[in-house]
Amino acid sequence: MATPMKGKKQGKAEWKVKIELTAQQKAEVKQAFDLFDVDGTGKIQAKDIKVALRALGFEPNKDELKRLVSSVDKTGSGVLDFNMFLEVLVKKMGEKDSKEETLKAFKMFCDTERHDRGKGEVITFEDLRVVSQEIGEQMTDEELMEMIEFATKNRPKDKKVKENLKDCVTEEEFMRLLKKTNLY
Repeated sequence: MATPMKGKKQGKAEWKVKIELTAQQKAEVKQAFDLFDVDGTGKIQAKDIKVALRALGFEPNKDELKRLVSSVDKTGSGVLDFNMFLEVLVKKMGEKDSKEETLKAFKMFCDTERHDRGKGEVITFEDLRVVSQEIGEQMTDEELMEMIEFATKNRPKDKKVKENLKDCVTEEEFMRLLKKTNLY
């Protein structure tokens, strides 16, 4: 079960998804753990985490792996017990759910039926206006344009943007903005 949790990180709001596994899911994770615990000690090498996570559908890069392992291996021994392994797995599952939830939020903002042809899935000025009205937020057109400009200000200058997408926020920009503000 996934439930949103609000936490603090360096003075900024941070939203994470807390994952609670059922007894059945924990048993399945234990079976996966046991595959890597070849000598039956109840411990696995940190280097085996990458293979285990990939087997479970995750693709962690080297830095992400270091961060995950160091978050549970406080002594730096390079050896993880089942509870540490479970904690790493739950963290990865929470990150995946956070991304899925963020993509759902993006899709709630963009109304492709309202868009001109060729815009696809982007957040337009009109989308922002409609959403702000729906939630009862009285925003001026200038304030809405400022929001779009803020979200797109880091758009690479050399990136070709179709004229009809100039004042729109792409999925990539939306994700980057939420990551930058620690909301994803």
